[in-house]
Amino acid sequence: MPRKAKWRLSRPRGVRAGHAVNAFADKLVIANLTPGQFIQVLETLHMLGESGAGIELSSLSTDVLVDVVRRASRDQLKAIADHDELRAVFLDEIFRRMSEHFLPERARHVDFVVSWRFSDGVGEDGYDRFQTVIEDGVCVSSTDLSRTPDTTITLSVDDFIRMATGNAAVAAMFVTGRVKVKGEYAPAVRFSSYFDIPKPSVD
Repeated sequence: MPRKAKWRLSRPRGVRAGHAVNAFADKLVIANLTPGQFIQVLETLHMLGESGAGIELSSLSTDVLVDVVRRASRDQLKAIADHDELRAVFLDEIFRRMSEHFLPERARHVDFVVSWRFSDGVGEDGYDRFQTVIEDGVCVSSTDLSRTPDTTITLSVDDFIRMATGNAAVAAMFVTGRVKVKGEYAPAVRFSSYFDIPKPSVD
């Protein structure tokens, strides 16, 4: 079955949920962890979530997740991309939150389909693939690839994690070729403007 994330109302912007996993993530000194140790922490959180213990990555508020990505090194984010299970978890989670933070008032009269290709994946030709459809004031992301894309965006998972959480200079990624676009260029450039993503905090 394709993984699917439908648009729905999220909690009030800028309000951190009181879940214990948020407090844990806030206090975690990520800079002191090797990429392997960072992965072990994420594996533990994921395992607890899978066991029904009530502690899971999906309980991280979006602003805390944004801050975790900000504090993580490139090697730590690359370690997520190289980990088959956590890679899938993070992609699913980001696409789910993308739908939650969609701003339909900014996308009036906008209808387009974006296909995403993530390098070093397990799918066809070595890519993991998603589609995001924005139409009629609704944003839906899924691994269902039945729609004909207006734009296809190819990039690495670690760059996508940084870009989707506002932790990368998107324009520079396009210019340097880290993000490759096939088809209409405008939807790819304007895509982030249709979402309200919490800004990374500054130490």
